[in-house]
Amino acid sequence: MLTTLNFNVQIIYDALDKTHAIFNSVDIDNKYHPEHATKTNITLVNDIMNITINSSHIQHVRANLNSILRLMQASFDSLESIKIYEK
Repeated sequence: MLTTLNFNVQIIYDALDKTHAIFNSVDIDNKYHPEHATKTNITLVNDIMNITINSSHIQHVRANLNSILRLMQASFDSLESIKIYEK
């Protein structure tokens, strides 16, 4: 009997006043790159971002998780750099 494993990751993220902008960056990337080998769902509820990643291959989960976290960090850093120049 062959058993299929499913791997699930959930990220709950709150960057205060930056959450909505970060959500827009991550969500648009997810919508325009649907060829991921994972099922990725990104929602924003009450200014809290919720990301779920599901796949039967741990390598695909790791790759998508890494991609999303890098994009979130780049978005956050970009917003922080704007704040520096506004002063």
